[in-house]
Amino acid sequence: MVMLQTDYKLQTKLRGEGGIKALVGMVRCGHPDVLAQVARGIANFAKCESKASVQGMKKGRSLLIEDGALSWIVQNANNEATPIRRHIELALCHLAQHEANARDMIGGGALWELVRISRDCSRQDIRTLACQTISSSPTFQAELRRLRIEY
Repeated sequence: MVMLQTDYKLQTKLRGEGGIKALVGMVRCGHPDVLAQVARGIANFAKCESKASVQGMKKGRSLLIEDGALSWIVQNANNEATPIRRHIELALCHLAQHEANARDMIGGGALWELVRISRDCSRQDIRTLACQTISSSPTFQAELRRLRIEY
């Protein structure tokens, strides 16, 4: 619990100092190794943020969403480079675990990527996580019903 509090405090500090925006800004270089490391950083941030939410230390929308990372995440969810794609798929699953992010994720196209991940990801653990996440979100379920999509 102490480590989680420390991690979340560090995340909050990083965000406050422009760390998320700087991380997303690094993608402009376009180098695959840099993109993979940015994707890894985003996935780790999403995972820590998710744990903080579960523990009750974090409320509300993701800092990643607030700082504009969602569009890059969605754009790279089906990246041809496996290391980038895997990290982004995990980041989407972690972001989607919290209902406070659901509306933003729907508006940003992330729900469709989650559905694709739940069906097409080559890793069973990620497919299962995406499926569980979609199934447990009332907002995602309502959107799929509204669009008459069987899930």
